[in-house]
Amino acid sequence: MSDTTAEAAPEATTTPTPAPVGASSLTDRLRRPRTYAVLIASVLLLALPFYLDRFWLQAGLFAMAAAIGAIGLNMLTGATGQLSMGHAFFLAVGAYSYCILAGESSTENGHSLTGLGLPTWLAAILAVLLAGAAGGLFSPIAGRLRGAYLGIATLALIFIGQHVLFNAGSLTGGYNGRAVPPLSFFGFTFDDTEVVVAAVPFGSSEKLWYVGLAALLLSALFARGILRGRPGRAMNAIRDHRIAAGVMGVPVARYRAGVFVLSSMYAGLAGVLLALVFQRTVPEYFGMILSLEYLAMIVIGGLGSVAGAVVGAFFVSLLPQVLTHYSDSLPLVSAPGTGGLAPGEASRYLYGAAVVAVVLFLPGGLARLGIALPRVNRPKKSGEKK
Repeated sequence: MSDTTAEAAPEATTTPTPAPVGASSLTDRLRRPRTYAVLIASVLLLALPFYLDRFWLQAGLFAMAAAIGAIGLNMLTGATGQLSMGHAFFLAVGAYSYCILAGESSTENGHSLTGLGLPTWLAAILAVLLAGAAGGLFSPIAGRLRGAYLGIATLALIFIGQHVLFNAGSLTGGYNGRAVPPLSFFGFTFDDTEVVVAAVPFGSSEKLWYVGLAALLLSALFARGILRGRPGRAMNAIRDHRIAAGVMGVPVARYRAGVFVLSSMYAGLAGVLLALVFQRTVPEYFGMILSLEYLAMIVIGGLGSVAGAVVGAFFVSLLPQVLTHYSDSLPLVSAPGTGGLAPGEASRYLYGAAVVAVVLFLPGGLARLGIALPRVNRPKKSGEKK
């Protein structure tokens, strides 16, 4: 018998079982530094009313309201390319509509004020809808004009609004404005009546903090969904090339009018929140300077981006508050009438310089810094080109 050699059996190779798609994507997201930053920021924002005083809480609420209005303007100007100089007009519509709908008829500063006495939560919703209706009345013009022509047309809204606010005393209270009824729903009133939570007295600012957070979060998520979906692509196409968008089947006039109405509703919501924070509406506030500040917000933060609108709004709105608070220790900045720059003037110089710097050196705005920096230090994966 011949000897036969047994062939060695090949080694068994095992194919690793792929991980579920949902699990791997969730793990990747949790490993991202941006996700950790968002989680930490969320916890900090929820805990801030327990540690900050009233000044900083009001400054934060003012920034939240500005961020909501800036998101609406960024969808109009940044994403769709429609220049609007009348954003302050729609903030005034939201703020004063809430006061008229929620307030009671009374006499204040020599004016017999008209009020419908509706539930405040319903008045807030109707005020936002009325701001959208005001934008809808102007939307046929917005759907047909563009560029500087639309900017001039919307600028006329500021002058019309100022005239009405100063002269319709029975509705607006005239030069002195009118008081703002505190928000109330489900039997809970967001006023200065103290409520002790974890040994910390909660007044109106602490209570409204969570209302502002919820409003900003919902507004940002809704706008992000629009900009990342089919409407957002159509809006960008209109901004980049209006004629080509029309050839592709995008109803240009309808989209422009619709975005103008949506932006007006965002401004109305911002106006309602501002009125609740300040507890009094003053006509002089809703002027041309406010509209210019909103344009500065979206340019500094980043055009066409929800995050850019939020970053720019916090930068522009918090800067004068910080300068006012620390005016005694800052050079060249002092209280009005003492020889130095007033905090409001100094803040306008600073964010004016920021606009120039962003336009020249960072066209994507401050929000792009948070995207670009992680990519610079991101480790290269195997097979990725350098």
